[in-house]
Amino acid sequence: MHTLNFQKFLKPQIGVKMRISPKIETFVMHCGEMGSRWGFNRTVGQMVGLLIVSDRPLTANELAETLNISRGNVSMGIKELQSWRLIKTKHIPGDRKDYYEPDGSIWDLATRVFEERRKREMDPTLSMLRSVIIEQPANEQEQYAQDKMTEIHDLLESITLWAGELQSMSPDKLKTLMRLGAGVGKVLDMKDKFLKSGSSD
Repeated sequence: MHTLNFQKFLKPQIGVKMRISPKIETFVMHCGEMGSRWGFNRTVGQMVGLLIVSDRPLTANELAETLNISRGNVSMGIKELQSWRLIKTKHIPGDRKDYYEPDGSIWDLATRVFEERRKREMDPTLSMLRSVIIEQPANEQEQYAQDKMTEIHDLLESITLWAGELQSMSPDKLKTLMRLGAGVGKVLDMKDKFLKSGSSD
Protein backbone atom coordinates (compact mmCIF):
# COMPACT_ATOMS: atom_id res chain seq x y z
CA MET A 1 0.00 0.00 0.00
CA HIS A 2 1.50 3.34 -1.03
CA THR A 3 1.76 6.30 1.36
CA LEU A 4 0.87 9.85 0.46
CA ASN A 5 3.69 12.31 -0.06
CA PHE A 6 2.01 15.51 1.05
CA GLN A 7 5.34 17.29 1.53
CA LYS A 8 5.53 17.65 -2.27
CA PHE A 9 2.16 19.35 -2.54
CA LEU A 10 3.07 22.88 -3.69
CA LYS A 11 1.25 26.15 -3.28
CA PRO A 12 0.84 28.44 -6.29
CA GLN A 13 3.75 30.59 -5.08
CA ILE A 14 7.02 29.38 -6.58
CA GLY A 15 9.26 27.62 -4.10
CA VAL A 16 6.68 27.54 -1.30
CA LYS A 17 5.65 24.09 -0.09
CA MET A 18 2.29 23.38 1.44
CA ARG A 19 1.97 20.91 4.31
CA ILE A 20 -1.22 18.87 4.29
CA SER A 21 -2.73 18.19 7.70
CA PRO A 22 -3.42 14.68 9.00
CA LYS A 23 -7.13 15.53 8.81
CA ILE A 24 -6.94 16.09 5.05
CA GLU A 25 -4.77 13.01 4.59
CA THR A 26 -7.38 10.93 6.44
CA PHE A 27 -10.10 12.26 4.13
CA VAL A 28 -8.12 11.53 0.96
CA MET A 29 -7.23 8.03 2.09
CA HIS A 30 -10.87 7.35 2.98
CA CYS A 31 -11.98 8.50 -0.48
CA GLY A 32 -9.59 5.92 -1.89
CA GLU A 33 -11.09 3.19 0.30
CA MET A 34 -14.61 4.20 -0.72
CA GLY A 35 -13.76 4.49 -4.41
CA SER A 36 -14.82 0.94 -5.28
CA ARG A 37 -18.20 1.51 -3.62
CA TRP A 38 -18.73 4.65 -5.68
CA GLY A 39 -17.84 2.86 -8.90
CA PHE A 40 -14.12 3.52 -9.40
CA ASN A 41 -10.81 2.26 -7.98
CA ARG A 42 -8.70 3.38 -4.99
CA THR A 43 -6.39 5.64 -7.00
CA VAL A 44 -9.24 7.48 -8.71
CA GLY A 45 -10.99 7.86 -5.35
CA GLN A 46 -7.89 9.44 -3.82
CA MET A 47 -7.51 11.75 -6.81
CA VAL A 48 -11.04 13.11 -6.62
CA GLY A 49 -10.77 13.41 -2.83
CA LEU A 50 -7.56 15.45 -3.09
CA LEU A 51 -9.00 17.71 -5.80
CA ILE A 52 -12.15 18.34 -3.75
CA VAL A 53 -10.27 19.58 -0.67
CA SER A 54 -7.51 21.41 -2.56
CA ASP A 55 -7.86 25.19 -2.47
CA ARG A 56 -6.46 25.46 -5.99
CA PRO A 57 -6.32 23.44 -9.23
CA LEU A 58 -3.59 20.78 -9.44
CA THR A 59 -1.45 19.47 -12.29
CA ALA A 60 -1.11 15.79 -13.14
CA ASN A 61 2.46 15.84 -11.79
CA GLU A 62 1.29 17.28 -8.47
CA LEU A 63 -1.35 14.58 -8.18
CA ALA A 64 1.23 11.90 -8.94
CA GLU A 65 3.81 13.24 -6.46
CA THR A 66 1.33 13.89 -3.67
CA LEU A 67 -0.38 10.51 -3.95
CA ASN A 68 2.85 8.61 -4.75
CA ILE A 69 1.41 7.04 -7.88
CA SER A 70 2.73 6.80 -11.41
CA ARG A 71 2.08 9.49 -14.02
CA GLY A 72 0.42 6.83 -16.20
CA ASN A 73 -2.07 5.95 -13.45
CA VAL A 74 -2.82 9.64 -12.98
CA SER A 75 -3.50 10.06 -16.71
CA MET A 76 -5.91 7.12 -16.69
CA GLY A 77 -7.55 8.44 -13.54
CA ILE A 78 -8.02 11.87 -15.09
CA LYS A 79 -9.71 10.33 -18.14
CA GLU A 80 -12.03 8.32 -15.91
CA LEU A 81 -12.97 11.30 -13.76
CA GLN A 82 -13.63 13.34 -16.90
CA SER A 83 -15.87 10.57 -18.24
CA TRP A 84 -17.84 10.81 -14.99
CA ARG A 85 -17.91 14.63 -15.45
CA LEU A 86 -16.41 15.11 -11.99
CA ILE A 87 -13.38 17.23 -12.92
CA LYS A 88 -12.54 19.85 -15.51
CA THR A 89 -9.36 21.25 -17.02
CA LYS A 90 -8.28 24.78 -16.17
CA HIS A 91 -5.62 26.80 -17.95
CA ILE A 92 -3.60 29.50 -16.21
CA PRO A 93 -2.33 32.43 -18.33
CA GLY A 94 1.40 32.10 -19.02
CA ASP A 95 1.45 28.44 -17.95
CA ARG A 96 1.30 25.69 -20.59
CA LYS A 97 0.45 22.94 -18.10
CA ASP A 98 -3.06 21.54 -17.65
CA TYR A 99 -4.58 22.04 -14.22
CA TYR A 100 -7.54 20.07 -12.83
CA GLU A 101 -10.30 20.98 -10.41
CA PRO A 102 -13.77 19.68 -9.42
CA ASP A 103 -16.43 20.40 -12.03
CA GLY A 104 -19.05 22.06 -9.87
CA SER A 105 -20.26 22.00 -6.28
CA ILE A 106 -20.41 19.01 -3.94
CA TRP A 107 -24.10 18.70 -4.85
CA ASP A 108 -23.20 18.63 -8.56
CA LEU A 109 -20.59 15.91 -8.03
CA ALA A 110 -22.93 13.79 -5.89
CA THR A 111 -25.77 13.93 -8.43
CA ARG A 112 -23.40 13.06 -11.29
CA VAL A 113 -22.04 10.03 -9.43
CA PHE A 114 -25.61 8.85 -8.84
CA GLU A 115 -26.57 9.55 -12.46
CA GLU A 116 -23.58 7.65 -13.84
CA ARG A 117 -24.18 4.71 -11.51
CA ARG A 118 -27.83 4.68 -12.58
CA LYS A 119 -26.80 4.52 -16.24
CA ARG A 120 -24.24 1.78 -15.63
CA GLU A 121 -26.19 -0.34 -13.12
CA MET A 122 -29.91 0.39 -12.91
CA ASP A 123 -30.71 1.10 -16.56
CA PRO A 124 -29.31 -2.24 -17.86
CA THR A 125 -31.17 -4.09 -15.09
CA LEU A 126 -34.43 -2.33 -15.92
CA SER A 127 -33.96 -3.11 -19.61
CA MET A 128 -33.38 -6.79 -18.86
CA LEU A 129 -36.38 -7.00 -16.55
CA ARG A 130 -38.69 -5.35 -19.10
CA SER A 131 -37.67 -7.85 -21.76
CA VAL A 132 -38.27 -10.79 -19.39
CA ILE A 133 -41.56 -9.84 -17.74
CA ILE A 134 -43.22 -8.96 -21.05
CA GLU A 135 -43.12 -12.65 -21.98
CA GLN A 136 -45.95 -14.94 -20.95
CA PRO A 137 -44.92 -17.36 -18.13
CA ALA A 138 -44.90 -21.03 -19.18
CA ASN A 139 -45.81 -22.49 -15.79
CA GLU A 140 -46.46 -21.69 -12.11
CA GLN A 141 -42.75 -21.61 -11.30
CA GLU A 142 -42.12 -18.99 -13.99
CA GLN A 143 -45.22 -17.07 -12.87
CA TYR A 144 -43.89 -16.85 -9.31
CA ALA A 145 -40.45 -15.76 -10.56
CA GLN A 146 -42.02 -13.21 -12.91
CA ASP A 147 -44.10 -11.71 -10.09
CA LYS A 148 -40.92 -11.18 -8.06
CA MET A 149 -39.09 -9.69 -11.05
CA THR A 150 -42.03 -7.35 -11.63
CA GLU A 151 -41.75 -6.15 -8.02
CA ILE A 152 -38.03 -5.48 -8.53
CA HIS A 153 -38.74 -3.66 -11.81
CA ASP A 154 -41.42 -1.46 -10.24
CA LEU A 155 -39.17 -0.61 -7.29
CA LEU A 156 -36.19 0.31 -9.49
CA GLU A 157 -38.40 2.33 -11.82
CA SER A 158 -39.88 4.25 -8.88
CA ILE A 159 -36.38 4.96 -7.53
CA THR A 160 -35.24 6.13 -10.99
CA LEU A 161 -38.23 8.46 -11.42
CA TRP A 162 -37.82 9.82 -7.88
CA ALA A 163 -34.09 10.37 -8.41
CA GLY A 164 -34.83 12.21 -11.65
CA GLU A 165 -37.15 14.56 -9.79
CA LEU A 166 -34.48 15.19 -7.15
CA GLN A 167 -31.81 15.91 -9.77
CA SER A 168 -34.00 18.58 -11.33
CA MET A 169 -34.24 20.46 -8.01
CA SER A 170 -31.86 23.15 -6.81
CA PRO A 171 -29.61 22.39 -3.81
CA ASP A 172 -31.72 24.70 -1.61
CA LYS A 173 -34.93 22.88 -2.51
CA LEU A 174 -33.24 19.52 -1.92
CA LYS A 175 -32.13 20.59 1.56
CA THR A 176 -35.66 21.76 2.34
CA LEU A 177 -37.07 18.45 1.12
CA MET A 178 -34.62 16.51 3.28
CA ARG A 179 -35.63 18.50 6.35
CA LEU A 180 -39.29 17.88 5.53
CA GLY A 181 -38.55 14.20 5.02
CA ALA A 182 -37.44 13.77 8.61
CA GLY A 183 -40.61 15.50 9.82
CA VAL A 184 -42.83 13.41 7.56
CA GLY A 185 -41.28 10.23 8.96
CA LYS A 186 -42.14 11.32 12.51
CA VAL A 187 -45.72 12.15 11.48
CA LEU A 188 -46.14 8.72 9.88
CA ASP A 189 -44.75 7.05 13.01
CA MET A 190 -47.26 8.95 15.15
CA LYS A 191 -50.07 7.98 12.78
CA ASP A 192 -49.13 4.30 13.00
CA LYS A 193 -48.99 4.45 16.80
CA PHE A 194 -52.36 6.22 16.93
CA LEU A 195 -54.01 3.70 14.63
CA LYS A 196 -52.48 0.80 16.56
CA SER A 197 -53.70 2.16 19.90
CA GLY A 198 -57.14 2.83 18.42
CA SER A 199 -57.50 -0.71 17.10
CA SER A 200 -56.55 -2.18 20.49
CA ASP A 201 -59.35 -0.32 22.30
